[in-house]
Amino acid sequence: MTEITTEKARIGAPSAQPFINGFTEEGESLSPINTNASKAPLAGEAVKRHSHGGGVGIPDSSRAGRLTSYNLADFKPLTGLEEDWRFTPLKRLRGLHSEVLAGAAPTVTVSGPEQVTVETVARGDKRIGSAGIPEDRVSANAWENFSEATVLTIPAEFEADTEVTVVIEGTSTEAAAQHLVIVAEKFSKAVVVLNHQGSAVVSENIEIVVEDGANLTVVSLQEWNDDAVHASSQQAKIGRDAKFKHVVVSLGGDLVRVTPSTRFTAPGGEAEMFGLYFADAGQHLEQRLFVDHAVANCTSNVLYKGALQGRNAHAVWVGDVLIRKEAEGTDSYEANRNLLLTDGARADSVPNLEIETGLIKGAGHASATGRLDDEHLFYLMARGIPEDVARRLVVRGFLHEIIQQIKVPALEERLTEAVERELAVTNN
Repeated sequence: MTEITTEKARIGAPSAQPFINGFTEEGESLSPINTNASKAPLAGEAVKRHSHGGGVGIPDSSRAGRLTSYNLADFKPLTGLEEDWRFTPLKRLRGLHSEVLAGAAPTVTVSGPEQVTVETVARGDKRIGSAGIPEDRVSANAWENFSEATVLTIPAEFEADTEVTVVIEGTSTEAAAQHLVIVAEKFSKAVVVLNHQGSAVVSENIEIVVEDGANLTVVSLQEWNDDAVHASSQQAKIGRDAKFKHVVVSLGGDLVRVTPSTRFTAPGGEAEMFGLYFADAGQHLEQRLFVDHAVANCTSNVLYKGALQGRNAHAVWVGDVLIRKEAEGTDSYEANRNLLLTDGARADSVPNLEIETGLIKGAGHASATGRLDDEHLFYLMARGIPEDVARRLVVRGFLHEIIQQIKVPALEERLTEAVERELAVTNN
């Protein structure tokens, strides 16, 4: 079957054509209805206390105007009609959006270079809240209910020669809250692997601070047992000339919803965000990411790939990239690719790109969802490769592009084996 694709043109810097009357150099309308914020059509409910966006915008109209708050009461109860939750089966959240999260949080065990410090701190620690504010009701509920947090610090100018492994193991299915802070101090370099495993019903807030000149890779691996429910908000703040790579790998669990955010705070920052997911029958794997180009001369690249097999296997990917008016010189691209291996599987893919200035190097997005290409299979089978082996080779090649971005040989090998186990479930 031919692959179904939807492509958007890449937008580059503006040409030397004369400006249009009534518009600024960046393309912003000078109409009074837009320049008077109090009367603008996008003003109103989104202008709230704790708002972390642009201060204008009706709810869900733009990531710039999205409500953020530490207080659960500021978020209305979920109905499933909200843009941010329209793909999520709320009944399967097991109370993460509506109940007090009184269960025991998964245990945290850290191993790695001795120079990396690990602390268990109370809610009042000044590092908590340094990278972001909850952006939805589930995250805010976790914020109100966690009792202590784990803070992991890579010291300034230290370059780790081995990865830092954080094993997050669930032992209970009572709804719980968890909080983790990762700080990469100035000019440090490290790879941090977050390994989620066991059984849990948990809402998790992860804050990531990448200070000036630091180079940090964070790999979030979801290999939960089949009964696990996991909602994870992972917010990163990127300093001047800092490099950040974020990799999400979701394989296990009943419902897994990961919402990574990257925000640039100073020029010269670079962010790469990669994702791999393999959904089986009945499984719901959701990824909603946000890249906030709030300052000039930063670069971002996003690529997520997923495979789905089995009845009611469901994957969701929503990518939001916002290039603010101040973010001149931005270079950004995001893409999502989904491979449907059997009938009954469903993939929802929604790339979003907001641009408030035309003075950028380039920006674009793309999405594609389809079945295995018959021509690829024919090519391999014509060379004596059995059909089942040929199908596996195509899927391996499709997903390997993400696995090889991790740059941790032992983990890459482990993920390759995990993909093999997924493929072995059916005749793919």
